[in-house]
Amino acid sequence: MTKLLLKLFVKDYKNPAESTRASVGAMAGAVGIVCNLLLFAAKLAVGIAVGSVAVFADSANNFSDSAASVITLFGFRMARRPADKDHPFGHARYEYLSGLAIAAFVLVLGVELGTSSVKKIINPVETEFSALSFLVLFLAVCLKLWMFFFFRGLGKRINSDTLKATATDSRNDVLVTLAVLAGGCIQHFFEVNADGYIGLAVCLFILYSGVRLVGHTISSLLGKQASNELIENIGNLVLSHQDVIGIHDLLVHDYGPDKCYASLHAELSCEIDALTCHDIIDRIERDAFEKLNVHMVIHPDPVTVNDKEWQEMRAVVEKLVKEIDANLAIHDFRVVKSDYLPRLVFDMDVPYSMHRRNDELQKEIDKGLADMGKNYITVIKFDGK
Repeated sequence: MTKLLLKLFVKDYKNPAESTRASVGAMAGAVGIVCNLLLFAAKLAVGIAVGSVAVFADSANNFSDSAASVITLFGFRMARRPADKDHPFGHARYEYLSGLAIAAFVLVLGVELGTSSVKKIINPVETEFSALSFLVLFLAVCLKLWMFFFFRGLGKRINSDTLKATATDSRNDVLVTLAVLAGGCIQHFFEVNADGYIGLAVCLFILYSGVRLVGHTISSLLGKQASNELIENIGNLVLSHQDVIGIHDLLVHDYGPDKCYASLHAELSCEIDALTCHDIIDRIERDAFEKLNVHMVIHPDPVTVNDKEWQEMRAVVEKLVKEIDANLAIHDFRVVKSDYLPRLVFDMDVPYSMHRRNDELQKEIDKGLADMGKNYITVIKFDGK
């Protein structure tokens, strides 16, 4: 069914272009509006027929889901807006904002369901479900289950947090309707009114899902670390060029789905002339965009690879650093001559998990050099990683 809808409503749906992504999101939003309005009407009719507060609440939830689908449509439409003077990186983060709004709907649903469940526990309400009522609710579960797989599949296809959040909301709706069905069955066959307790259990699960969704979306908005896979792919691509000796200071900036920017320092031999160096960097930046869809900015760091003193002292400092902690690393290493004592100038990557002070690390390196009879002044820039 998903492939059929894509073929009918999304031209060139296999193309990963930004316009295709927006069309997929718009189609998903339209499907959500239609399906949720159908569910709202069907459950409202059942609620009126059997006098069930639970079914009324479930129908209201589907109506709110229709509003969430409107937000999905709005989010994808706003995300398509091109870059402008005030927003040079585009508007793709609107999609994160729409995902946050849907997560808020999930939390509101959880709170409302919890309130209704507690009221039912305190003041149980007898209801009488008919066979038709059970059939309508069962079909509603089947439709919502299909919507869960539909939104989850599209979310993975275009890497959309909004559609993934919508899929989670659909899964929660399945649980809500199942709880209503279970409560009706228990009351019908065992004459035990467990509707309130079942609703409360489902409410806790929905609140947990909502909190996770909010945390994930806010993390994207704040600028979370890129995935290990993307970091590894960027590193492998840059280092695959034979002129690159090493890389460091990789930063990845996420301005929304398919809007990834990255910067890093690449070490190249200082013997390469400026024009050749520029050509190498330009070629790597093009490769990063074509193969990884990453807008790359690379700063070249010249390295004196054929200098014996540079080679010796870099090996010495690297050994001292690894003896302190295997997770420490150095880069951008230089030996600077002076009238007094030569200086070792370099950057050191310090894990965020390490709680030792930077001045303590520098004193330990200075002591190690002194113990080895190496008379150098160290100038260290500490970088977190």
